[in-house]
Amino acid sequence: MGKTKNNKFKRPSFSPDGLSATPVKQTVEESEDEDSPAAELLDKLQSPSADVREYACASISRVVQQSQTIPGFLQRDAVRKIGPLLLDRSLAVRETAAGALRNLSACGGPEVCEDMVRQDMLTPLSALLKECCAGFDVSSSPNVKGQKHTVEDVANEAVNLLWNLCESSSTAVSVFNKTGLLDVLLHCLQRHPQNMELAISAAHCLHTVTEENPELVRGVNAAVFGVLENILSSTHTSMEYTLLRTLATGSLWNLKSSLSSAQQSQTLTALATTLSHSLSLDAGELIPELRRAESARLSKETTSAAESDHTDERPAGHEAEEMEEDVKDEKMNGRKPNGRMSKTKNDISDLLPRDRLELREAKALLSAQQTSLEIIVNMCCSDEPSDDEWEEMSSSDESEMCADGMSDTNSSLLSPLCLSAELHTILLNHNIPQQVLKKAEFPSAAALELCSKDPAWKYLLKKMQRVQCRALTCLHNILSSMDTESLGGASGLQAVAQHLSSLVFSSAEALKDEEFLEAVTSALRSLLQIMATKNIPQCMTPNQLMSFCEAATSCELVSVRVNALAILGITGSSLAKEKNTADTLQLIGNALLNIAMKDSNLVVCGEALDSLFDAFADGDEAEKAGKNINLLSSLKALQPGFRAKLRKEGKGKYSPDQLCVLDNIRINLKRFISYLENLQRK
Repeated sequence: MGKTKNNKFKRPSFSPDGLSATPVKQTVEESEDEDSPAAELLDKLQSPSADVREYACASISRVVQQSQTIPGFLQRDAVRKIGPLLLDRSLAVRETAAGALRNLSACGGPEVCEDMVRQDMLTPLSALLKECCAGFDVSSSPNVKGQKHTVEDVANEAVNLLWNLCESSSTAVSVFNKTGLLDVLLHCLQRHPQNMELAISAAHCLHTVTEENPELVRGVNAAVFGVLENILSSTHTSMEYTLLRTLATGSLWNLKSSLSSAQQSQTLTALATTLSHSLSLDAGELIPELRRAESARLSKETTSAAESDHTDERPAGHEAEEMEEDVKDEKMNGRKPNGRMSKTKNDISDLLPRDRLELREAKALLSAQQTSLEIIVNMCCSDEPSDDEWEEMSSSDESEMCADGMSDTNSSLLSPLCLSAELHTILLNHNIPQQVLKKAEFPSAAALELCSKDPAWKYLLKKMQRVQCRALTCLHNILSSMDTESLGGASGLQAVAQHLSSLVFSSAEALKDEEFLEAVTSALRSLLQIMATKNIPQCMTPNQLMSFCEAATSCELVSVRVNALAILGITGSSLAKEKNTADTLQLIGNALLNIAMKDSNLVVCGEALDSLFDAFADGDEAEKAGKNINLLSSLKALQPGFRAKLRKEGKGKYSPDQLCVLDNIRINLKRFISYLENLQRK
């Protein structure tokens, strides 16, 4: 029966701000485009007028959101020209320069981030952040509190730039470790009573830089844990505080190895409490409530404004298009209504004015739940092997020797997940398995309908679906570490299996979303494997099963096809133990044979064969079905082609681990043919 490695959550190569981080390639046409705005705007950066420099930075920030314009800026040395403005004498220029670099890093992707680091961007950025921290207390004094640009606004843009760089560049993380920027982030975190936006940005950045960073972990001290534990102990009930506490939880988990055993036990309980609280919040109910509250507040403010003869002022909180017009009006001053740099029109997460409180709360709630699920995924995952190794390993014959002479059973890829008994108990005591199951359900129809009708709130649709996707990945990991009863018993698992299989057909969009399909098929595969091990009857009808696998095996993503084939093998193995199942086994056998013979990917072909071995290994029904589909002759016919393809394509196209498994399948194919021949001679 096939096994899967528990996925460790790795943040994709996207900006923390939600902008695509597709690498930008320079082209001849773009480099020769003299009409590009890059040259003119970069020249304005040298102006003696602070207003002109600010305008140029703000314009660059807007223009680079169109990724095709980025090569023109890079070719004209934009990074080196904007970088010094981080230390400009004008606060407004500092903020807009940091915003321009932030958007350039976000829209340019990992390649641009690496280039920024190579050009020593972290030197002025570090100096700026340290100056900001030194000026926090001054900037909050009464005599300058009302100023247009504040030190904390500058710091927020700078922290987001640092976050982008560290997300994409290991060199940036190394520089972070050596330049004392941990203290800067802690200082920003401690501003949460005065500036939650800055604290959340710092918490995101800290969560990123503490992940798989042993150099930093070795250097943390009691002060670091003190700041994080202080945040965890806060009792504020806002969604933004929930997000802040969740991010602090993620950093504490990353730093846990610096704690003593006694401290770890106490900390784990605190972490589970925070995660449980975040997941217990019902976004399906809270988001409509927040939307109604916003409508009531805006209506009241509109009435009050009219009564005060302020008819020339529009109330905050209009639709996204209206917000875009406000942004355009403000751009001459390099500002938008909330004092931050603008982002792409289809992602208004960074266009939310600070007075759109309810929408900001809804966004924070979903971000907190997504982050909570990501942390639980990593809690339920061993550190090895790395994520780029093949996740779908066969165990048809785990005693078989691989091509390099190493036994499969000694491979860490096949090591089962072993949560510590203490962590297992803590997760159960905080009801986390059930909460994960709940989040795996599709977002509530009421919340989806409400958000789809409001242009500003429509942004939340993707975030709700992302929470579900993370929950499915989390479910895949958590299934192998929890007992059946903690997941609802036999009936509960059957209901979840039905629900997961139905999700694939929830919408046409679902079949196009590869991340979602991988998550849901991985979760269903793990669930059906658990049910088979516990002898819990499968619950999908033959038609449902074949429709599901037809949809999944048509996906271009190899891991989705592999999961679907494994599901067929698991189901077939269970059906072979029952009576009157030969017809269904024939359907499964024909589907697997067809893929084993025709799929261009050897990993997929190998999984199809492995699933055939599982489904037809034993039982009268399997023997009957095998004869009806001419299983023996079909396997004999495909055997030479599989061996030849493995010899021809193997070493150049597949990893050593994949080759090890494929060679194992080659040997098992020979043995299975012999087994079928013996059956035929009886």
